[in-house]
Amino acid sequence: MLSAARRVAMANPSALMRPLTSLTMTSSFSTSSSVAAPVNVKNITVFGSGLMGAGIVQVAAQNNFNVTMVDLNPAALQKGQDIISSSLKRVAKKQFPEDAAKQTEFIDTTMARVKTSTDSEAASKDSDLIIEAIVENLKTKQQLFSMLDQVAPEHTLFCSNTSSLPIIEIAKATKRQDRFGGLHFFNPVPQMKLVEVIRTEQTSQDSFDALMDVCTRMKKTPVSCKDTPGFIVNRLLVPYMMESLRIVERGEASPQDIDTAMKLGAGFPMGPFELAD
Repeated sequence: MLSAARRVAMANPSALMRPLTSLTMTSSFSTSSSVAAPVNVKNITVFGSGLMGAGIVQVAAQNNFNVTMVDLNPAALQKGQDIISSSLKRVAKKQFPEDAAKQTEFIDTTMARVKTSTDSEAASKDSDLIIEAIVENLKTKQQLFSMLDQVAPEHTLFCSNTSSLPIIEIAKATKRQDRFGGLHFFNPVPQMKLVEVIRTEQTSQDSFDALMDVCTRMKKTPVSCKDTPGFIVNRLLVPYMMESLRIVERGEASPQDIDTAMKLGAGFPMGPFELAD
């Protein structure tokens, strides 16, 4: 089983870090001029209602953004809403442990900022920022953004939540490479504080500043990274996890002992096998 896992990881390292989504895009996505001033982002559109997409929607709505979640069909959108609702209940109980009324108010107020749509054009027409969180496939992402480039307002910023695909290659499908970047959130989005903000050589300073501001307003900690393979976290993490697999395959240590060693010897909160699970 370890050999099989190793082959999967070598073929697609990002699979170790990203949850699978139901979004696919055969005919679907379920799973330039410059900007004069930084965009004041108020309205966000998120494409994809899986774990990542729903998590991004929740965090944005919790922090006073108007959000539209887009997917192929009502069933996918309902699943995304269920993910958000369940997560909000946990957040509400933690924030207001002794006040059921405030819990309800918090959930209702947040959900009131969330809309859903299966109409890509309608969902994009008033958007200041579009975040893509669909299947991890370059061609599929390019197809989506090529279409959105034709219907979204000129000022709208585009972002991908990809964990490792080159942002510039996705951006090439559009005529707004200066307004295109990466916002790599981590799973689970409501709990994980980090966002990698990826800028290409074409990303304008105004666009980058606006993306950093959005992350701060979402109460996340943004870190800046150039458009390099795996960005920061995955570029360091994948080789570490692969070497852990190799140690086990060579019979040098057990997964349990490796996890214990890294937690107690390196101070990691989880060992590599716990993290992979």
